[in-house]
Amino acid sequence: MRTWTDRRILDLLGVEIPIIQAPMAGATSFEMVVATARAGGLGSLPSAQYNVAQLREALTAIREATDAPINVNFFAHSTPADDPAALKRWQALLAPYYLEHGLDPPVPSRGAGRAPFDSSFCEVVEEFRPSVVSFHFGLPERSFVERVKATGAKILSSATTVAEAVWLEENGVDAVIAMGFEAGGHRGNFLGDDMSTQTGTMALVPQVADAVRVPVIAAGGIADGRGVAAALMLGASAVQVGTAYLLCPEARIPKMHARALLSACDDNTAITNVFTGRPARSVVNRLVREVGPLSPSAPAFPMAAAALVPIRAKAEALDSDDFTNLWSGQAARLAPRLPAYDLTKSLFETAMEVVGRRSGVS
Repeated sequence: MRTWTDRRILDLLGVEIPIIQAPMAGATSFEMVVATARAGGLGSLPSAQYNVAQLREALTAIREATDAPINVNFFAHSTPADDPAALKRWQALLAPYYLEHGLDPPVPSRGAGRAPFDSSFCEVVEEFRPSVVSFHFGLPERSFVERVKATGAKILSSATTVAEAVWLEENGVDAVIAMGFEAGGHRGNFLGDDMSTQTGTMALVPQVADAVRVPVIAAGGIADGRGVAAALMLGASAVQVGTAYLLCPEARIPKMHARALLSACDDNTAITNVFTGRPARSVVNRLVREVGPLSPSAPAFPMAAAALVPIRAKAEALDSDDFTNLWSGQAARLAPRLPAYDLTKSLFETAMEVVGRRSGVS
């Protein structure tokens, strides 16, 4: 196997190749994490799809399947304050869709949403001591960061701007994930929310690499070996890939999401907040067109999601993706259609072939 000469991430995280499978709540399976880890990359488990008991069960199963390093990912958002008026406005906006599908009018509901990192999740980290813990939407409070570090885990978090990357380094991360505008799913922004000024991956990565001393992991719009090679040559020590893994058989996504990914291309995704209340890149569907892409009426993350559950279920039963969050990056059609193990190997091997042709790396 070819090797990559920048060993900062390899040595830091204890992995063999600089490929990280992105943690994708609702889509990442136990099998995907294990397959990526067995291939020498870093498999990532999104805890946002679990409660504490379910997370313990998942981590136990992974540890029984592999002793390779894994990443356990958490959300670091703040739970929004109650805002009945905002929820009522949102329900009123969605009411015509309820009527169309023969559902009772919606009533204001916060719903379960996605839980942020808290003491209960921190206790799971302290119990299982994963090699890597990553966060999205910044970092939790300092006491939690210190407790995670005390377990020996390396800490990663996403930055969508240079300022966010510098802030993360100053607040204790061991590596920064530079998340370009092309990335699918939720944006990792936490110092600002202006989507019009967000930066693309290939512009962001070298600027972050110049601004911080910790290793940089590139993410966003990277779905094949050429993208991996480009990111590495621009200063990234590793690459995090998401959308390509959604096309693996190990992904747990609705059939209409899988179908949408097969037709996803450079110009049919958009940053939208209509599914959860927070900006995220999705294949454009009816809800995005008619209510978004960015709606000022969407309540704060994650409260927008609860009202969509009944109409999404009704539509999906009719094989419609009108109300389904179809997370996808802008490079979906470049992705190989491979199982997770083979995809992880292929991304790295193809990247090394590209790098080798240009620089003589062997």
